[in-house]
Amino acid sequence: MNDSTLAAKENGGSKQQSHITEAVIRIAGNSQDGIQSIGGFLARLAGRSEQDVMTFMTIPSTISGGPSIFQVRIGTGEVLSAGDDADVLLAFYQHSYEGHISSLKSKGIVLYDSDHVKPNEEWEGSFHHVGIPISSLTIEAIGGTARDKGKNIFALGLICSIFNLDSEKVIRLITEKFKGKNPKITETALAAFNAGNQYQTGNIIETFAFSESSGSRSVQVVMNGNEALAYGLIAAGVRFGAGYPITPWSDIMELLRRELPKYGGSFIQCEDEIASIMMALGGSYAGRVAVTGSSGPGISLKTEALGWGIMAEIPLVIVDVQRGGPSTGMPTNVEQSDLNIACFGGHGDSPRVVVAPADVEDCFYTAMEAVRFAKDFSTPVIILTDQAIASRIEAFDEPNLQKLCKDLSPDLTPVENHKPYDLSSPDGITAHLAPGTPIKSGKYPVVTGLEHDEMGHPTGSPKLHVEMNAKRRRKLQALAKSLPLPQIYGPKKGKVLIVGWGSTKGPIKETIDRVTKEGIEWAAIHLKNINPLPNGLEKIFECFDKIVVVELNDEGLYGYGQFAAILRARFCDPKIESVTKTDGLTFKVKEIIQRVHDKISEE
Repeated sequence: MNDSTLAAKENGGSKQQSHITEAVIRIAGNSQDGIQSIGGFLARLAGRSEQDVMTFMTIPSTISGGPSIFQVRIGTGEVLSAGDDADVLLAFYQHSYEGHISSLKSKGIVLYDSDHVKPNEEWEGSFHHVGIPISSLTIEAIGGTARDKGKNIFALGLICSIFNLDSEKVIRLITEKFKGKNPKITETALAAFNAGNQYQTGNIIETFAFSESSGSRSVQVVMNGNEALAYGLIAAGVRFGAGYPITPWSDIMELLRRELPKYGGSFIQCEDEIASIMMALGGSYAGRVAVTGSSGPGISLKTEALGWGIMAEIPLVIVDVQRGGPSTGMPTNVEQSDLNIACFGGHGDSPRVVVAPADVEDCFYTAMEAVRFAKDFSTPVIILTDQAIASRIEAFDEPNLQKLCKDLSPDLTPVENHKPYDLSSPDGITAHLAPGTPIKSGKYPVVTGLEHDEMGHPTGSPKLHVEMNAKRRRKLQALAKSLPLPQIYGPKKGKVLIVGWGSTKGPIKETIDRVTKEGIEWAAIHLKNINPLPNGLEKIFECFDKIVVVELNDEGLYGYGQFAAILRARFCDPKIESVTKTDGLTFKVKEIIQRVHDKISEE
């Protein structure tokens, strides 16, 4: 909330309403309490109310569940991150209260279930405590057997009341959520919501109302990154995919399995990761660009077949939703530590394209771009997203699907001759014909994972191996020439340039906004094309005294994160340094500011 509006005013009169531009709400409980549902409803409500929104959540990796949070930042203007500190903490249990009170701003509101939480007297002066017997009131509203499944919706009603949110829109969202299920489920949910929404907190707390947005906004859609990426693949013309379940990739797989048949396509769940990528490669060879995906452990299993796709020059999209590693690691936490395997994983020289979406909206458009790269350059493309974007909910302008959607139906027009590995191509770009395409000369090529000649026939020729390696390399060099340079956010030259990739974009951009207000002239760029890099980055770097790469992985043996190491190797520039972390959480703006200041002060 803005600075002067948060503190509750106990003036003995009626509730006072304060107008705010944004609010950060953190909901803390257990994973089985449905707190993700509360956050999801709030996020989708914001999207339908012409407000910007961003969410962040943590969930336990154990089957039995455990402590979990869902944070929602709603704003009238642009929202770039899920927020550093919360304005309101909704705590269901004592551990929720004690574990997350430190995330609350001074004089923030602690809304707690007094049936399970006993406030700490030492904190009562620092925060505004509001105790409500949420569990008991839920029992009164919907009956004792459903209290644990209804108190989240009761709490949603409380939040909507405190922030004067449109209850009619929330009721429609609840009705849509449970559409097709037993009508009693909807009735119970609505009873819980209405009970919470109508609960009178007296004059111990003021209410808030979001300021209206200036100007009209386009029609918005609200979804998480996995959903946006999957719909982007469909819009790009993908009609076949194969995969194996793993967190947090599984949501993409399930959406494609549900949606692709509506467009004449199909998605197959295979017996393992190796079968998945091989089946997808077969689908691409058959004439379309196919998709497979996984997270870190599954990508490791796919690397041999990925090499086959690179050698055979088959267009393929591979989605890697990164999580904490190595091994099983932290499957429900975020990391950007699969960069090296994405760029270099496998045996032999196997150049591939790697792209990384920056936010939920960008997941949609990056998916479309990845399909285009795969098709135009006849090569595997890895989409390197991460758990933070995958589960994060954002609102963005609805894409113009009539204009954007592509048809990748195979062209079976007869040709005179065809060499899928033609060495005379100056940029190395050639492509396969779809099987069944008539070739009038009668000379049909073959496809193999062995080194081959221009028609695909296996060869042990040293000369051909050198030439084919160069051909596969030239394709990516040609792609690099076509890539635009990233826009500089902030001054065009100065002391500090912050470089980000993937989900760090929002916090970095907000960092620049915040330090600019303090009179500090830092700048930032964000890279989505990771391999190959766009040409000309050195011209940007030479305008700044220090380059600080912010990424969610370990600093490594020599003090540099994975992307910083790639940039140092590419540009041989010692002023490229790192800010990294591996706590499984996204960067807070204040963390970036402090860590960059520390880098500067080291000199």
